[in-house]
Amino acid sequence: MTDKNRLYAGAAIGLVAAAALGFGAARLTQPTPPAMETADAAPKAETDSVEITAEGIRISAIGVAPAASGELDAAIPAAATVEAMPDAEAMLTARAPGTVTRIFKRIGDPVRIGDTLALIESRDASMIAADRSAAAARVTLAARQLARERTLLAQGVSPRADYESAEASLAVARADAGRASAAAGAVRLAADGRSIAVVSPVAGRVTAATASLGQYVAAETALFRVADGSRLQITASVPPADAARVRTGDRVELTSSDGRLIPARVRSATGVVDPATRAATVVIEPGAAAGQLVPGQLVQARVFASGGAASSGVMVPQDAVQTIGDRTVVFVRTKAGFKAQTVQIGSRSGGLVAVTQGLTAGTPIATTNAFLLKAELEKNEGAE
Repeated sequence: MTDKNRLYAGAAIGLVAAAALGFGAARLTQPTPPAMETADAAPKAETDSVEITAEGIRISAIGVAPAASGELDAAIPAAATVEAMPDAEAMLTARAPGTVTRIFKRIGDPVRIGDTLALIESRDASMIAADRSAAAARVTLAARQLARERTLLAQGVSPRADYESAEASLAVARADAGRASAAAGAVRLAADGRSIAVVSPVAGRVTAATASLGQYVAAETALFRVADGSRLQITASVPPADAARVRTGDRVELTSSDGRLIPARVRSATGVVDPATRAATVVIEPGAAAGQLVPGQLVQARVFASGGAASSGVMVPQDAVQTIGDRTVVFVRTKAGFKAQTVQIGSRSGGLVAVTQGLTAGTPIATTNAFLLKAELEKNEGAE
């Protein structure tokens, strides 16, 4: 073989070797193809389970702590409404049908006891005024007749029977006059004899006014509301299970919508469950800071019941309790992660929840950020 042929043969061998090496490198750098699923693959994890490593728990900041045993805090949370005291608020109505002819007060105006807020011209008022005048005239006539009969009886001219009859007539006339005066007072008859006065029985301010000049109103139509904003009470709705624990004088903390704390005391507790609201009513008297409250305001109350703790048993943080569908669950720690455990809960207080069934004290559960486990569980269920 000549030197030229040897050169060509060496070049060919080099090219073949380079191609072989390139193919091998390409095979080595290719991603491994996914393994084919087989019929005997491992079974899926339970739908209530969430697999997560200890490192994943740390990164997700999921707190794990044993369920505590003991008594739930005696504080009872309740929604409450600020109201004026029953004798510090009045709804003023028309005592008889008629037309509004005068209005003396508007919303926000101060009112004293006995102030007239409006006048209503009424036909009934004229009739009542006429009855009262006629009854007074009959009293005057009967009194004169009795005086005349007394004189005649003393002179021996008239029999005693006539004197006694005149005496009875005067008593009847006075009774009729009293009835007519009572009717005039009941409708608040004005001095003009044809109008009904709308008079306030309490002091305070006008908080509502629906009357308009020239408006015809029926009897008992509400025209004004007057309330004394300095005399307040708070009514709170307490769960039936906690109602028996509340005592008169128990301490209460009120929290307004802007976060202010107002001290208060329990004035009275009905202990009776309202069939409409399914709750018992507790009446609360605010303390020195009551000036921060206004009638109609909503507040949150914490009643520190002196009747004992709500229950004893298993206590878990409120963040540990999650809702999945129609189930209430807590996430119990397992070797592979967590498992949703269905529980029944009772009272809530001070950030704790009483578990009445489904969990034993000392069981490690997810506390803070337990909602992440709920989200992961729902995501897995959706993927299936």
